[in-house]
Amino acid sequence: MSETENRKPLCIVTGGSLGIGYAVCQAFIEAGYRVLNLDVRDFHRPLNHATWMSCDVSQVAQVQTAIDDAVAQYGQIHALVCNAGKHISATIEETDETMLDSIISLNIKGAYGAIKASLPAMKKYKEGAIVVMGSDQSFVGKRNSFAYGLTKAALASIAKTTALDYAEFGIRVNAVCPGTIETPLFHHAIDKYVATSGADKGEVVAEEAAAQPLGRLGQPEEVANLVCFLCSDKAAFITGSLYAVDGGYTAQ
Repeated sequence: MSETENRKPLCIVTGGSLGIGYAVCQAFIEAGYRVLNLDVRDFHRPLNHATWMSCDVSQVAQVQTAIDDAVAQYGQIHALVCNAGKHISATIEETDETMLDSIISLNIKGAYGAIKASLPAMKKYKEGAIVVMGSDQSFVGKRNSFAYGLTKAALASIAKTTALDYAEFGIRVNAVCPGTIETPLFHHAIDKYVATSGADKGEVVAEEAAAQPLGRLGQPEEVANLVCFLCSDKAAFITGSLYAVDGGYTAQ
């Protein structure tokens, strides 16, 4: 690693290989960070100045080891973005215990493990910024989204309580809460719905866009820009807050 590269601040992103996570990695690289992506799969497209480390974020021990290794190599963690997560479309009756355990392990325990592992290094240097990826369901309920909504409400609470617990160490914690964002996972979900319902994909996507007050889907970069801002010095007096990036959906 060059001396110039070594002087760059470090941002760790969980689930940074695709969609919003990938856009977050790009935004931090453009802001002058070196980026470490913890994910079970490599970047879906090559990304210069970012390092992928194979890590199952649902396994707390793996996350601890990965972040310990990062601290040993880089010393200081300047920013942490807890983005790894998944969605399950099901009511409470349709959600069995295995499904529930699986989504809690990734969405909640994944953030718990990454934050807990990063805090000692941040406390040592009396600074650090953490962003957890919530959802519009951190604010409102949606049909057929029992387990996912549960986890996103929990992440909002994690952001607020951790912000209060670690403010004295100069560590800030916020939640960014995207609405309907046009990602590969969004299109995968639409494709599954179309396959079972026989609906026209173009019409379904248009309906999703029309449901947003701004009349369109959000883009991953629009979420990433806010995440990067919240980890910057320009947001030095912002902590314990939840930020909707949803085209006005939750304002209705």
